[in-house]
Amino acid sequence: MAKKQGAAGEGTPETSVEALTIEEAEAELKRLAEEIAGHDKRYYEDDAPAIADADYDALRQRNLAIEARFPELKRSDSPSEKVGARPSGRFAKVRHSVPMLSLDNAFYDEDVHEFVARIGRFLGFKDGRALALLAEPKIDGLSASLRYENGVFVRGATRGDGTEGEDVTANLRTVEDIPEKLGKGAPEVIEIRGEVYMSHADFAALNARMAEEGDRQFANPRNGAAGSLRQLDPSVTASRPLRFFAYGWGETTKLPSDTQSGAMEAFRDWGLPTNPFMKLCADVEEALAHYREIEAERARLGYDIDGVVYKVNELALQERLGFVSRSPRWAIAHKFPAEKATTVLEDIEIQVGRTGALTPVAKLAPVTVGGVVVQNATLHNEDYIKGIGRDGEEIRGGKDIRIGDTVTIQRAGDVIPQVLDVDLARRPKGAKPYVFPQKCPICGSDAVREHDPKTGRTDAVRRCTGGLICDAQAMERLKHFVSRDAFDIEGLGSKQVEAFWRDGLIRHPSDIFTLAERDKGSLKKLKDREGWGETSVANLFAAIDERRDIALARFIYGLGIRHVGETNARRLARHYGTAEPFIEGAKAAADQAGAAWQELNDIDGIGPVVAEAVTQFFAEEHNLEEIEKLLKQVTPREAEKVASSSPVAGKTVVFTGSLEKMTRDEAKAQAERLGAKVSGSVSGKTDLVVAGPGAGSKLKKAAELGVEVIDEEAWLKLASG
Repeated sequence: MAKKQGAAGEGTPETSVEALTIEEAEAELKRLAEEIAGHDKRYYEDDAPAIADADYDALRQRNLAIEARFPELKRSDSPSEKVGARPSGRFAKVRHSVPMLSLDNAFYDEDVHEFVARIGRFLGFKDGRALALLAEPKIDGLSASLRYENGVFVRGATRGDGTEGEDVTANLRTVEDIPEKLGKGAPEVIEIRGEVYMSHADFAALNARMAEEGDRQFANPRNGAAGSLRQLDPSVTASRPLRFFAYGWGETTKLPSDTQSGAMEAFRDWGLPTNPFMKLCADVEEALAHYREIEAERARLGYDIDGVVYKVNELALQERLGFVSRSPRWAIAHKFPAEKATTVLEDIEIQVGRTGALTPVAKLAPVTVGGVVVQNATLHNEDYIKGIGRDGEEIRGGKDIRIGDTVTIQRAGDVIPQVLDVDLARRPKGAKPYVFPQKCPICGSDAVREHDPKTGRTDAVRRCTGGLICDAQAMERLKHFVSRDAFDIEGLGSKQVEAFWRDGLIRHPSDIFTLAERDKGSLKKLKDREGWGETSVANLFAAIDERRDIALARFIYGLGIRHVGETNARRLARHYGTAEPFIEGAKAAADQAGAAWQELNDIDGIGPVVAEAVTQFFAEEHNLEEIEKLLKQVTPREAEKVASSSPVAGKTVVFTGSLEKMTRDEAKAQAERLGAKVSGSVSGKTDLVVAGPGAGSKLKKAAELGVEVIDEEAWLKLASG
């Protein structure tokens, strides 16, 4: 069985996820969110990825692992809540009737075993029950959805952000593998999901032809497939050698089988191409054996794959398992191993984030790892640079990292890029230990490591104490406010925020919405600035005005409250409904006692760490003043109610005691799918308590408050109605 990084006998490049402090985890999640967002844009919008898919997916793997251990730290811009990227605007938009989600990743055999064990726990399987899995190669191409009505191809779309893609119907019609009509037995409506790709031979021939014609060549087959499919002129796509493999479905009026493997057989009968290495495996060991067979054949396939996908074969189990965040619980991608390289650490740069964290970044001599040029790597914190772990233990054998060192890096697994070791034999003479700054490099304020008297631990992250006087923190907060998942103001990106900040045009979020009015009375008009003109200024002001009406979740997310990521912002918005009760509730909970504090804590997914961060934010007078100014300029919309005809939609449900026909996790997921709010405690706002054997204090509390109580059987009947 493969070993994970940090196992005995290996160099441990940094603190493992299991050993991270809460401060280290927060800093690492920030780095991962920023890096993944950059790669998303290059991959999905520009069709010019800077790293291999395996490396990109591994970034997400560490992000998910940290969030699983520290759910209260999930950021508003967490990659775990995103799929792909927004449609580019070059094509008409298509809203997927069933979202096109991504997959969780596994890098080691034990990850796959844990995936199967997790399914067993969720479904309440008894020990020893085998789980049949359909295993197939993970094609490195561009995901597409093909809609057939009465067996005829009517529309095709890219995945986009998972919810909305681009209409590339005309282009997909030119792909020879995609049938215009499905064979006998196809349902009235079915959306076929699959991957558009390019073979190695076709890719080489295409690049040779483009070189002869003086055109820009593609970097790799995936890049070639994506660029070819997203051509505005379908005749260009028709001239490109694109291929297609079907692997699943979206909306359908009827499925041809009750298993994944059976559905794939029907696809083949209808004339859709499926991968010949797709295999039904009786259990996890057979699936892992097939993974190794595919890996051995990888170089001879003639097209790029970056792993093997395992899917629960029984569709009834898939339905019970459902989805979490951006991925299904019933499938996982087992990635191929990482590659390593050696390079020189040329410098260490300190970056200051919006929470004041000082993050060291390694500036590397460019080196190619797995076909991708790497130049930067995080160094996490000052202890990591010194070769010290979380509890004072040695990492990397106690070797510190110095400017000029020759280091071994890896771009997969827990950290990407990841410094595995330092070659002391090649350390330059005179290389000195790195001295971490005690002052903020931006504002000069003291940079300190806070000590938590409750835990006795010292924060691994050094933070600037400058707060609002620190330009870096203030600018980062503004960048967060206008970011894609917050107010998403077109034309006001990081560079514009920095420029407006330097010139004193924007200091606080509310200043953005008074910019147009102030510009009217200014002698130096915005249109006269370098890089601007009347049209671009008009577009910016229009984009700002469009965001005066904003979803409540985006408004909360944009405030930049520590530990309140995009997911927690949605939870808060959904619970409170509108801005006023949210703000008043947070203010009322400031004493961290009483009904308001309990209500905040009881929101499913919100715990004491997040609740404390929310109340601390609203305890700051300058934050309240800024929110007051902001609310004079913008109107947060009431949170959307879950569209459901279910009898439990909109109700608050509490589960207590043992459940016999499903696990607690499955029951909770079922309730949320039906539009209910799940709470961890019984209060006056509870609508329904589902009680099983062993129910205790919650059942008693429900009786005291007169809350309706039902058993598991009644719940299942209610949920099915």
